[in-house]
Amino acid sequence: QVQLVESGGGLVHAGGSLRLSCAASGSISSIYVMGWFRRAPGKEREFVAAIAWNGDSTYYADSVKGRFTISRDNAKNTGYLQMNSLKPEDTAVYYCASGKTWVFGDDAYWGQGTQVTVSS
Repeated sequence: QVQLVESGGGLVHAGGSLRLSCAASGSISSIYVMGWFRRAPGKEREFVAAIAWNGDSTYYADSVKGRFTISRDNAKNTGYLQMNSLKPEDTAVYYCASGKTWVFGDDAYWGQGTQVTVSS
């Protein structure tokens, strides 16, 4: 199993920045990809960004391209999501996930989530 713990959420004004962290522990060797998802009030969970745990591949949702950057530090078993130029519509609970494929299927692991609130 993989345990994931997010941190770094908070309240920020529009145009501001936040960096989320996702600390992984447990079966690190089973991680193929790490991703970030979010769920806004009254909406379904949506994909934000993902990165290969070993490699350079990254993917972003169109809504965050050019504003958010995903990265990871394998030595620290930690993933990051740098969020710049935040907008009120970015307000959501952000979840970190680890998966064995880019699909993040039933065998993916999830963190507990961290709240990001962007005020206008």
